[in-house]
Amino acid sequence: MAVKTHAVPRERTAVKAAAAGPLKQWAYSQKAAPYIFVTPFVISFLLFFAYPVYSTVVMSFQEVLPGATKFVGFANYSKLLNPTYYTAIRNSATYTFWTLVVLIPLPLIVAVLLNAGITRFKNFFRSTLFIPALTSVIVAGTIFRLVFSELPGAVANNVLHVFGYGAHKWMANPGTAMFVLVLLATWRWLGINVVYFLSGLQSIPSELYESAEIDGATARDKLMKITLPLLKPVTIYVLTISVYGGFAMFTESFTMYNGNRSPKDIGLTMVGYIYQQGFEQFNLGFGSAIGLSLLGITMIVNVLQLRFFGMFRKED
Repeated sequence: MAVKTHAVPRERTAVKAAAAGPLKQWAYSQKAAPYIFVTPFVISFLLFFAYPVYSTVVMSFQEVLPGATKFVGFANYSKLLNPTYYTAIRNSATYTFWTLVVLIPLPLIVAVLLNAGITRFKNFFRSTLFIPALTSVIVAGTIFRLVFSELPGAVANNVLHVFGYGAHKWMANPGTAMFVLVLLATWRWLGINVVYFLSGLQSIPSELYESAEIDGATARDKLMKITLPLLKPVTIYVLTISVYGGFAMFTESFTMYNGNRSPKDIGLTMVGYIYQQGFEQFNLGFGSAIGLSLLGITMIVNVLQLRFFGMFRKED
């Protein structure tokens, strides 16, 4: 037996809203609904982004002392051009460059292989590659520090012994130290980028590949003329977040050197320099100036790469 339902008349709903008061009546209106739903985000944005940025800009023109502050103009910015600052920029830029070289083509290749029908145990490999991203960077950095220790019995040095080489001080040499840091980044972020590329690959219609096969296209032709062009938005997104992640790297270096004390500053990054000046030496004004310069560098690099890859111009 069907049960009859009776809809509440609109007039009755309007009367209840009017009787509840003007504030509740406004809250239930269609005009107010978007503003109500957006309000939590706006408040979070103002409290946790806009206000900290504003405070950083103000502090960059101040000398911040315990219990007292005073404006010093551009004195903090005039101190930026020093050898330590150049070293931090060079280390961050080098690290970012090598992570881009590794963490864009390698995840793309892995994603293409996992998306292909010939690959077995695809779900197993997908979940396995994603596990490092869930691991604490402190734990991962500590393990890598032990593996690449300068002790003769370290895992990496034991591998060198097999090939007839002696023990190596991995983290004391600029080249090998950067290699270890990039290797840690590759181990940790490879799975994340593979997921991004997989999502892009699975959004490509299979009819395009079928049509290409009918026209006699090879696997290379399909990769170069279908897969890569249609993956351009995903690739640019991965490139953008990789640039940000490269210049923002701090915890990996801090953990690998058991602090912000690498020999001859070979592991000092821009964020590490901010931490050193702002929290270790309590020079918050100078640290704020370094932070704003890092923000400017990151924005310039990302705008240039977006301009270069065509995101700011209309496609033909």
